[in-house]
Amino acid sequence: MTAENESKNKTEKTEVKPALIDLDQVIRQKSPTLKRLLPGFILRYLKRIIHQDELNYYMTEYAHLEGVAFIDAVLADMNTKLDLIGLDNIPPTDKCIIASNHPLGGLDGMALMLAVSHARQDIVFPVNDLLMNVKNLEPLFIPINKHGSNAENIKIINDTFASDKVVCYFPAGLVSRKRGGVIRDLEWKTTFITKAKRFKRDIIPTHIDGRNTNFFYNLANFRKKAGIKANLEMLYLVDEFHKQKNKTLVITFGPKIPYKTFDKRFTNAEWAELVKKYVYKMGEGYKDAF
Repeated sequence: MTAENESKNKTEKTEVKPALIDLDQVIRQKSPTLKRLLPGFILRYLKRIIHQDELNYYMTEYAHLEGVAFIDAVLADMNTKLDLIGLDNIPPTDKCIIASNHPLGGLDGMALMLAVSHARQDIVFPVNDLLMNVKNLEPLFIPINKHGSNAENIKIINDTFASDKVVCYFPAGLVSRKRGGVIRDLEWKTTFITKAKRFKRDIIPTHIDGRNTNFFYNLANFRKKAGIKANLEMLYLVDEFHKQKNKTLVITFGPKIPYKTFDKRFTNAEWAELVKKYVYKMGEGYKDAF
């Protein structure tokens, strides 16, 4: 074998496929000026906290999987286990809304879909535009455009709630924060109440037991006190995701709340707050109906 052929074979064996997530390229496309001015050590730090290498590993290693199968593989790789309570409260066929607290930001959504899949497979989860880029999970997602509602988006959402599928939903929209030493969701928006009434969907109140690190909560509180509007703490959600390795998430499904419950005794906002309080009581072991 000639030296030229030997060099060629060595190159072919060590050829590296382009990264699926490439922060350099993203910044370069969004702002070439920022890419030129950004110090290398900051870029390396950003790659580390978003776990670029690990994310690319999951998306390459399990590229052939999608939906629940992809979630199952990723959680198994992380050695993250689920302890499911009250799974039989999920109806096998009737349409319903799985309304849950949102303690983690990423892993809890994946874990919730995997948990529900043990009861039924027709799962959908409304998510923001950014998460729609995770192609492996696309079959489970419907898009929510938070930066302006258009007719097509509204139709997709309403058609989803009108269907017979089970809808997983985080009414808070944002990850739980720590206030006065207590970790709780922020305000639960009323969408899940209005959709339950309009489309005759019972609600399955759900509690996910989990928390992020003190660093995440302290950064969120500092950012708010400093008057910084940008959610800086969100940069660390992928880092928080990876810190859940080798843990067990307890997910509790409570007795269904019939949609007819939400009458005019209270406003939609008050009903949403009452369901939220009930979910946290469930997390403390409360087992009676709503």
